[in-house]
Amino acid sequence: MKILVLNSGSSSIKFKLYQVDPETEYFSALCEGQADRVGIAGSTITRQCTGCCDKDKQFVDLPTHKNAIDEILKLLTESDRGVLKSLDELSGVGHRVVHGGEDFTGSVVINRDVIKAIERNSMLAPLHNPPNLMGIKAMSSLLPNMPQVAVFDTAIHQSMPKKAYMYALPRAQYKEYKIRKYGFHGTSHGYVAKKAAQELGQPLESLKLITCHLGNGGSLAAFMGGVSVDTSMGFTPLDGIIMGTRSGTLDPYVPLHIMESQELTPAQVSTMMNKQGGLLAISGKSDMRDNVKGAEEGDVDCQMAIEMFCYSIQKYIGSYAAAMNGVDAIVFTAGVGENNPMLREKILENFTFLGLEIDPDKNNANETVITKDSSKVTALKIHTNEELVIALDTFLLIK
Repeated sequence: MKILVLNSGSSSIKFKLYQVDPETEYFSALCEGQADRVGIAGSTITRQCTGCCDKDKQFVDLPTHKNAIDEILKLLTESDRGVLKSLDELSGVGHRVVHGGEDFTGSVVINRDVIKAIERNSMLAPLHNPPNLMGIKAMSSLLPNMPQVAVFDTAIHQSMPKKAYMYALPRAQYKEYKIRKYGFHGTSHGYVAKKAAQELGQPLESLKLITCHLGNGGSLAAFMGGVSVDTSMGFTPLDGIIMGTRSGTLDPYVPLHIMESQELTPAQVSTMMNKQGGLLAISGKSDMRDNVKGAEEGDVDCQMAIEMFCYSIQKYIGSYAAAMNGVDAIVFTAGVGENNPMLREKILENFTFLGLEIDPDKNNANETVITKDSSKVTALKIHTNEELVIALDTFLLIK
């Protein structure tokens, strides 16, 4: 059985093809890549297939998402370098969909009602759901009989209690306009929480975990009783910790004051907070690697960006430990969380009061467990695999 995973953005489509053994449910990646600059001049497709050392890049005209997916399918079935003899080998397609609102508590097979619900929730994720839908509709047009599955970033957080997801606004704002905390990065948080439980040799249901997905975008989640009970992103992915270009949590009146005092439109302020904020606003560098390099060279703005970034994460870890009346493990994942020992150590240095003892040697060696054996709270570094989660959910729903 072969499963194709698609992550359709506004101008890019990431893809990954898996071979699945239906008996053992073992997944192996066959090919992955990305179509870039869809609808923009100079569009390309890159791919890397298992057993082939070279990553190849092709310049292809990709005016629409349908054209891009069509080209991806052609690459997968090429006579010389393809990994499929024909598209008949493909059993299903899994799509990442950012926002499922309150409609979905898990992944679902896509039908007309699901598409309508994704469209309805596009008002909650106007930058993400529409291109996600483009990928779904393009695949439906190209392979109308192919089973497709939607895997939602928000679904896992639907387990949050009302006290965690409600805002203190007039009731109509929730009842009529669905304004509440939703949370994101759900596939990543769920995956690393399960992996952490396996590493600790305990049932997920028995653990209190805090998962830290730290990339250019970032969020934290608290797991208790095997489910997400709180998360740092809110109504939108703008809320929470400081990110590459997102401001994170602000006094709610700040954007209103900026609009009033500087005569800026809501769209202009949205751009400021989403694309001109975060690390970029503090140091002029949105990539954490550039900030670390600058800080090592004495750039005080880069040093401040790192200080503020770590502090914003420490506050959420502390609040979730309090909300759960304890924590058994803290898990780091995604690009920054997996690859920067210095930042992990800096974030964790404030949790000695919980009995957490980091092991500098293990941390610097990027081992899975980065705390001492005597540590009362375990810290782990786990590689996330969101594509695998999407492939697994697709397999389970269509098999």
